[in-house]
Amino acid sequence: MNGAPTPASSERIGFFMIILVVNAGSSSLKYQLIDMKDESVIAKGNCDRIGIDGHLSHKTADGRKVEEDCNFPTHAEAFERLVQALTTGDAAVISSMDEVSAVGHRVVQGAELFTKTTLVTDEVIDEIENLKELAPVHNHGHALALWACKKTMPNIPQVVVFDTAFHQTIPQKAFMYGFPYEDYEQYHVRKYGFHGTSHRFVTAKLAEVMGKDLKDLKVVSCHLGNGSSITAVKGGESIDTTMGFTPLDGVLMGTRCGAVDPSAVTYVAGKHGFHVADMDNYMNKKSGMLGISGLSSDFRDITAASEKGDTRATLAKDMLVYDIKKDIGAFAAIMNGLDAVIFTGGIGENAPNCREEVCENLEYLGIKIDKEVNNFKGELKKISTPDSKVEVWVIPTNEELLIARDTLAMVEGLKK
Repeated sequence: MNGAPTPASSERIGFFMIILVVNAGSSSLKYQLIDMKDESVIAKGNCDRIGIDGHLSHKTADGRKVEEDCNFPTHAEAFERLVQALTTGDAAVISSMDEVSAVGHRVVQGAELFTKTTLVTDEVIDEIENLKELAPVHNHGHALALWACKKTMPNIPQVVVFDTAFHQTIPQKAFMYGFPYEDYEQYHVRKYGFHGTSHRFVTAKLAEVMGKDLKDLKVVSCHLGNGSSITAVKGGESIDTTMGFTPLDGVLMGTRCGAVDPSAVTYVAGKHGFHVADMDNYMNKKSGMLGISGLSSDFRDITAASEKGDTRATLAKDMLVYDIKKDIGAFAAIMNGLDAVIFTGGIGENAPNCREEVCENLEYLGIKIDKEVNNFKGELKKISTPDSKVEVWVIPTNEELLIARDTLAMVEGLKK
């Protein structure tokens, strides 16, 4: 039996417009229930600490909440509790999961195997599991959540949206590394890129608010958060991005070192006596702004400490700004021009000081921002001046909504 929807579930599509969006991690299962008639969030929550003990946080649009310690040995128990939260008790929002048209899942790594949104079958889940070597923290959890969902909701279609799919348009000259070619052929070592769902959402929104066709635009999209990536989008397609084989590469991040000389990696590992796994953890969990500042991985803490004169916090902030500024210039070069820059993500949307410092001294590219207009958080707004040749926008990302849209489009296609 494969994972394709039954005739009964296909008939259900169209009567309801409710999509469940699931974002599974190694020890968490975040979710949103979205009414696609108006794209409103009915309820959202997180099943956390899976495999440790367990905790459910659930909140409805009208303010009802559930906070509960649970027993989540695996993602299966977490998914069952998610279903209970949505359908029973004081914070229920639907009477049955039969009211859900489909489930959309975010999957981090699709490699070269999955280049677009895909309907789930047993074989697809197996392939996602097989890719866990390329994303060990994420893909195994994704597969477990897919199996749990399939068991709990066997007749409701599932769809997967891959973070890496948007970047499959990057040309080979940009995604290849300088290792022997056999490493690409045998071990699939190449730049994959991440945050693709976010970059796709905000660039489409940019074209909408600019009143232009995305195919006519050259854009640098800056997704800045605890994990950050910069992407060059030309004609609506990703042509390069800063994250690479894993989400470790690129700009300085909260706890990730970003781009470093590989020889520095082997040198530091030798000095500390690290094995491979130790060094991997060191670069992913103990480096970045946390490692530089010795204080925090949170940009808000870094900014506050910098304003009080902490030199290491200032250095961490300056390193991030420098990396972003450098990548904007590089990507403008490979696109032979630039029409717009986007800031999104937790830092991009909520740190006006970061946006201002990134845009300083980029007048040669035609970038000028209004510092007074820029002094805000979390809104969709243009911050460039009227005479700026390049438009600069802050656009809040909404990966869950894009996943829901992709899922709806996929299941609607089943009726045709």
